[in-house]
Order: sequence, then structure tokens, then C-alpha cells
Amino acid sequence: MNQIHNPSNLAAIDLAHHLHPFGDMKQLGEKGVRVIARGEGVYIYDSQGKKYLDGFAGLWCVNIGYGRREIADAVSRQMNELPYYNSFFGTTTPPTALLAQKITAHTGGRMNHVFFTNSGSEATDTWFRMARVYWAALGKPTKTHVIARRNGYHGSTVAGASLGGMKHMHEQGNLPIEGISHIGQPYWYAEGGDLSPADFGLKAARELETKIDELGEDNVAAFVAEPVQGAGGVIIPPDTYWPEIARICRERNILLVADEVICGFGRLGTWFGHQHFGFEADLAPVAKGLSSGYLPIGGVLVSDRVARVMIEEVGDFNHGYTYSGHPVCAAAALENLRIIEEEALVERVRDDIGPYFAAAWKSLEDHEVVGQAESIGLIGGLQLAADKSTRQRFAKPDDAGVAVRNHCLENGLVMRATADRMLASPALIITRSEVDQMIETVRGGLDHLREQRLP
Repeated sequence: MNQIHNPSNLAAIDLAHHLHPFGDMKQLGEKGVRVIARGEGVYIYDSQGKKYLDGFAGLWCVNIGYGRREIADAVSRQMNELPYYNSFFGTTTPPTALLAQKITAHTGGRMNHVFFTNSGSEATDTWFRMARVYWAALGKPTKTHVIARRNGYHGSTVAGASLGGMKHMHEQGNLPIEGISHIGQPYWYAEGGDLSPADFGLKAARELETKIDELGEDNVAAFVAEPVQGAGGVIIPPDTYWPEIARICRERNILLVADEVICGFGRLGTWFGHQHFGFEADLAPVAKGLSSGYLPIGGVLVSDRVARVMIEEVGDFNHGYTYSGHPVCAAAALENLRIIEEEALVERVRDDIGPYFAAAWKSLEDHEVVGQAESIGLIGGLQLAADKSTRQRFAKPDDAGVAVRNHCLENGLVMRATADRMLASPALIITRSEVDQMIETVRGGLDHLREQRLP
């Protein structure tokens, strides 16, 4: 084996030169890094040859699974034809234009434009500026404030981290920036108290109206939220939540922004998460499943309401990126969407593997350390509990989640833990037997937690 490709040598090189995102470099130096060498279907393999079922689809994104030669071929063809050109100065490329058409064909006829970015974080920065420019063009320049949710996640740029409601991110870099406020999250299990889920959903939604009144309607540009909170723990809102949020935004003249970076492109059994919950969005950032992570690309879906103003009133929107609509990334995304369409993966999640996963995931609720198991499509949140009868959580939630996650990893399953919630989002191509394998391994992790006897 060539020395530079020796697994231990690669790990040492990485630690010497690579600063990891969301990584404690001191801790990584002590524990080492895992070198992932290849992937096939729903499985990844490390440099030692160990096989893992990737129950998290990379970072919520490898929707069509690993090793799809069709995307590699599409990328190769585009590389040879036109490896790059920009979208500035009135130019476009064939895959860029065709991708915009393909994406908007699945929005139900109400969002017919897309502004391309390179990531979900950049998409957040884009709609954040666009919302303010939109209101200024309509003669309402004071409508600049944006309301988001505590424990939501919208990326890690300055604007994205500010809009996200995660305290540990705000503590670094003097965030949030001015003009952003947060309201509560629809996390019934932890925060619902004695209220029914339905009543709590209304209560959580009406915090938005209270915040609008506090700030003044003429000062608020938009409200942003993920249809299902992802990094915050797969928090699925009660059924009453989104209809009430939509009513408030409509009646109070506030743009409603659905962050579709995780929920988009089939994850919930619909093309977009807001379609599952039955509400209309004015703006919707997308990324991840757009290319299944094969190449970096994102965008903002723009409703006709907003697009008309941007085109007819604003004209020159002074915003964009060198790689907006990059032709090679667009070619990868086009092929990814073709696969999703031709293999009917959205319908498969809705009608077949999604319901199977839901039943299997729900079966974990009979375990004594599980307080709640909930899912939509192929995204699941598993709430750990010290006493399920009273919804009492572990004294050290992070320790509980890490214990289950690490046990699963040691036994060949990639999971994610957000405090005491276990998160799953496998590829849309996962089979029933692979779901069974996931559940069996998770159950082993739960048994391991029970044996730890954490307080």
C-alpha cells in the first residue's frame, strides 16, 4: 500500500492539518479520526474495511444511496463539455436552466423560480437578504426583523447561526446579529407539560403572534422554521401547529419561510416538507437531497408573490456567488432528481418503506428507556427517558444519547444523538431488511443504556 494511503498515516495527516467542522480538535487528537473509504447503497466502509449501515444518510442528504454510477457519468460528461461558467452578466448554462425547471416542477405551481447557492447555509443568507429587499421594494423598509425558533438550525454562516436558535452556537462569535428574535419550539414531550399535544401546538404557534405584537408588524419581515426540526432532535410538531403558523403569517403580512434543507426531496414522503404539513411557503431554502450530497449545491425556492417583486420592482439584486448554478453540480443534481422520479422514491417513502419504517421505529417505544418514538417518512426521533411513565429525562441527557450512539457505531450502525434524542434519516432506497437491521442494532443500544443505570 502506498504510504500516503495507509489508514493510520491518513489519520495522522488529517489531525495535523484538517480543522473539522463542529469538531473538538483536542478530543479528536486524543481519540483519533475514522477514515471513511467508500460507500455502496446504504452502507459505508472505513479504511480498515469495517462495514456500517449509514442510518443518517451522511448528513441527512444521501437520499439515493452511495455508489450511483449514473451521477458519476453525468458529472464526467459535463466536466468534459463545460466544467464551469458563471451565472452573472446575463448568462446561464444548459444544466443550470434545466435544473431550475426540474425543481420548480415539483412545487405545485406556486414557486416557479429558484436562486442557486452552494449550500443550505448560503441559501439562508440569500433568502434573509431577499426578504428585506422585497419589503423595501414595496415601500416598507422597516420590515427587516426575522423571527425564528429556539433550537432550530439554519446553517453556520453568521446569518444562519444567528437565525438558528442554538445557544452553543450563539456563544461563539457574538451572535445572534441584530434584527433576529426567537420564539419557542413545538417540542411537546419536553415542554408540553400537562397540555395535550394539540393544545400545546396552538400555544407554541401563538408565541409568534405575541412576538409580532411585541416587535410591531411593520418591523417584521419573515418567520422561518424547519417543517420538522432536524439537528434540534427531529422535533415533529403537533398537527395543530403549522395551520396556526400559516394563519398568523397570512393575517399579519409576514413572509413564511420553510427551511427545506433537510425535509426537501422526498424525506417526508413528499417533495417538500411544507407539502406534507399542508401550508404554503413564500421562500424555501433547499440543499442536501437536491444532489444527494454527491456535489455541493443549494438554492432558494421563490414564490410567485416574491419573484414578481424581485423581477419587476427590484431589478438588480446585488447578491450571488461565483459558483451559483455551477454546471457540474447542476448536472449531478439533475441526474439525482431523474433517479428520484424514475424510481418513484418519493412515492416509495410515502406508501411503502416509510410506513414500514414508522411501524418498526414505533416498536422501540416498548423499551423501558424510550419515552417516545415518532417519525414521518424516513426521518425519526427517539426520545430517551429515565422514567417513561412521568416523561422524566436523564439527569445528564448528553451522556444517555452518546451511550446509545456509540454502542450502535461499535456494532455497525451510524446514528446521531442530540442530547437524549436519537435521530435517524436513512437513504430513501433502504430496504425492509435493512430497516430491521437498524432497529435490532438500536434496540441493542437501548439495552446497553439500561445496563448503564444512569440517573
